[in-house]
Formats: sequence, C-alpha cells, structure tokens
Amino acid sequence: MIKVSEDAKKRIALLMSDEGYNATTDYVRVGVKSGGCSGLSYELKFDKNQTESDKMFEDNEVKIVVDKKSVLYLAGTILEYSGGLNGKGFVFNNPNAQRTCGCGESFSL
Repeated sequence: MIKVSEDAKKRIALLMSDEGYNATTDYVRVGVKSGGCSGLSYELKFDKNQTESDKMFEDNEVKIVVDKKSVLYLAGTILEYSGGLNGKGFVFNNPNAQRTCGCGESFSL
C-alpha cells in the first residue's frame, strides 16, 4: 500500500524517539485532507493508537495507519525523506496524483 524508503525510515525512527514514541510499537499516521493549493493535502503525524476505521500497513519496519477515506488516494505511494538544499522534509511520491503544487504538499486527482 504505502512504501517507506530507507531515508524516511531512519528519519521517522529519529523523530519518533525525539517525540516520545517507540518506532517498533507506535504508528505513523498518514492521511489526506481537503485543502492546499491543488485541492488535497497530505497529513503525517505519530500515533500510539489504531482505530477501527484505520487500515494498518507495514513496510521497511515502519507501521503505518491510514484512515479508510484516505486509502484510495494513497495506494502505491512511496514515502521518502529529502534533506537537500531545497528544504528538508517528507515527500509523498504518489502515482495517483495528476497534478501537484510547487511545494509538493498538495495534489489533485
């Protein structure tokens, strides 16, 4: 469902530890919400709980939960981490996105 690159895995583990989460037992919550300059924007946060309306995936030793509404938008997405000169942060390489904004934080189908 969602793939996690090696760089993203390392950054997730570091950030989770810094924020009091355990990368082996807690989750990365990924979702899509209305907004952003292209219509939809990505959400990424850490969570200790999984709800009944979540789908759980695991890739590269990272546990990911996605709410059922966001699953279709994120199918096949690769979560990467970019630390280049143009800015640091997580990047969603989403094959379903037909258009993205310049910053890469929003998209449309």
